[in-house]
Amino acid sequence: MKKTLVLLTYNEIAGVKTLFDKIPFSSVDDYFVVDGGSTDGTVEYFKDRKVKVVGQEIKGRAEAFRIGIKEAVGEAVVFHSPDGNEDPQDIPKLLDLIENGSDMAIASRFLPGSRNEEDEEFFPLRAWANRCFTLIANLLWNKGKYITDTINGYRAVKKSAFEKIKMDAQGFLVEYQMSIRSMKLGLKVSEIPTIEGNRIGGESKSKSIPTGLLFIKYLIKEYFLGNNY
Repeated sequence: MKKTLVLLTYNEIAGVKTLFDKIPFSSVDDYFVVDGGSTDGTVEYFKDRKVKVVGQEIKGRAEAFRIGIKEAVGEAVVFHSPDGNEDPQDIPKLLDLIENGSDMAIASRFLPGSRNEEDEEFFPLRAWANRCFTLIANLLWNKGKYITDTINGYRAVKKSAFEKIKMDAQGFLVEYQMSIRSMKLGLKVSEIPTIEGNRIGGESKSKSIPTGLLFIKYLIKEYFLGNNY
């Protein structure tokens, strides 16, 4: 099975410079960057190192996933954001799960042996919200093994499974929709524990309260859609 690595970037030059040499490019058959319009030198950095960069006419994380799937040579596609949160060493681990029969593989921040960026905080509000949305999705749709991190974007997926999901979400809803519709379809989803590092430079593009409200609206919509999508 051919494997593709898709690097998702948007003004991540600090993280890219720190992590580039740690990315296991040799573990995949092809790799490229999907960039959302960086102006900080991220695109130039990759081009100087002969790494293909694909731009986005339509902005947003969901569109980056769609572009990544369309451009990928491999059937197994892993999405990685070189911003410090995601450990590059997990790339081959996620792809191995796909090669061994999983339709989707998620790097979980909530399995034993994992770390969430907020673990040292007294009020890890985002982690609590993630666990809450994950619990709701599992209770409503999951008939298999409990998925501990339905929202983390660090994941791999089969191209054929992605097509079955019929992903039409926008922005940061993409991963949650992928997880929910995988549950609905009875696809095989596996997880590995991951050590989420601290972000290197820049700021998270996801704002907690607006994103949380979007998730609530999406849950209601997906509930009433059932399998009619």
